[in-house]
Amino acid sequence: MKILLLGHKGMLGSDLLLKLSAEHDVIGMDKEEIDIVSADDCRNAIQETQPDIVVNAAAYTDVDGCETDREGCFAVNAEAVKNIAGACRNTNVRIIHFSTDYVFDGKASEPYKEEDPCHPINVYGESKRAGERYLESLSDHYLLIRTSWLYGTKGRNFVQSILEKAKAKNFINDAMTKAHAIPDGPSTLSVVDDQIGSPTYTKDLALATALLIEKNAQGIFHVTNRGSCTWHQFAVKILKEAGFDNMNVEPIKSSELHRPARRPDYSILSMQKFIHVTGKTTQPWQLALQDYLRNCNFKK
Repeated sequence: MKILLLGHKGMLGSDLLLKLSAEHDVIGMDKEEIDIVSADDCRNAIQETQPDIVVNAAAYTDVDGCETDREGCFAVNAEAVKNIAGACRNTNVRIIHFSTDYVFDGKASEPYKEEDPCHPINVYGESKRAGERYLESLSDHYLLIRTSWLYGTKGRNFVQSILEKAKAKNFINDAMTKAHAIPDGPSTLSVVDDQIGSPTYTKDLALATALLIEKNAQGIFHVTNRGSCTWHQFAVKILKEAGFDNMNVEPIKSSELHRPARRPDYSILSMQKFIHVTGKTTQPWQLALQDYLRNCNFKK
């Protein structure tokens, strides 16, 4: 099949390009080639490439930044989806779009199913939910994949941030030791421990997407790596796997961070529909993290 992949240079898009190109004719477009906020650009791109499927991996993902740039956030996460879905509808092209656990309010006590009511609690979640609504209303042939806590080798993410902070603190302690100073105890990072979710590696999400394409799946699907943890537990595992044995990770509450955007306390998504339709599941998040660290060539 011929696939038009939008946002192919991004964190998710780069892994989608790698995976989908192995089995399909993939045309990648990024912001240099197309302005997805422009309805004309979207129509022209689809008319010129004549794809069977459009995969939209482009998004405004700065959750805190969305709070002060509502217009820009909604332009990319909602209006652009309307443009893409409208162009696909006019040409009977299938569309695959990605959304987030942040469309939910985090008040659940069991994994969210695809049909559960959405109540976003921040601007980012509101914009992604608005994009979902456009997709549902404009397309008869869509696949909407919600995921959570995404990280990959080609973009800024939580794993990279934790490793960079640990590396910086290690450097300071090493310098103090060489200067015959005594570091003030082991280095410490503070990470929230009252939000729970499923870390998801972009490579595994790309594999799952390819499988759903193969199954000709339609509608909404939740896809994450298997298992769950808090951000604090995730950080502890990251540092252990990367060899930062001297690093303490202090658990703190979300309220202590004073971040512009609220985050859901509970973000676990049910994978049962995906498992039922594909007959397969994803690898545990702990193994996915190990894969990521091997693939990103991290050096302590």
